[in-house]
Amino acid sequence: MTTAAADLQIAEEDRLRADLYNFLGLLLAGPPDEMLLSQTASLNGDDGALGKAITSLARVANVSKPRGVSAEYNALFIGLGRGELLPYASYYLTGFLNEKPLARLRKDMASLRMSRAPNVFEPEDNIASLMEMMGGMIVGRFGVPASLDQQKTFFNTHIGVWAPHFFSDLEAAKTSVLYASVGAVGKAFMEIEKEAFRMTAG
Repeated sequence: MTTAAADLQIAEEDRLRADLYNFLGLLLAGPPDEMLLSQTASLNGDDGALGKAITSLARVANVSKPRGVSAEYNALFIGLGRGELLPYASYYLTGFLNEKPLARLRKDMASLRMSRAPNVFEPEDNIASLMEMMGGMIVGRFGVPASLDQQKTFFNTHIGVWAPHFFSDLEAAKTSVLYASVGAVGKAFMEIEKEAFRMTAG
């Protein structure tokens, strides 16, 4: 199948979903540079919960500087020994890193033809990677676009069971400023996705 043919099969709504997953993945993979902060500051949301959260994030990004956001990111996710939050499915679901949720994810990744990038060394069940995986599945970055049932199964198994809790923690974290707004966007988006998948058959 050509890329153009695959593109025709992806509805605009799904492309927007993928874009938001990828955007969250980018913000959570590392501190944003000046260009990403500028792009974030230009976003506009509607009057829904997600739209309001996006507008709030844009407002904070507009007054944020890369150096301050980098320090915030390090305090949240890296720290001395460990950051304020541990953004891994295994930790949220079992209290430990590298547990059964990671093994289950690796098995599902193999069946979906996903593989970890060679320059990435942290466990695959971190929130940034899972956001990127979901975005990639929707638009077919790992082959053909995933069916709605495949998306639902992956979301319910690997994301929906813990990501809403993580995003709530991120929103409330002591060192969160820009990332409090990222948490609000993530939480609102997860609620929309969870409800949309709940309403689909299968």
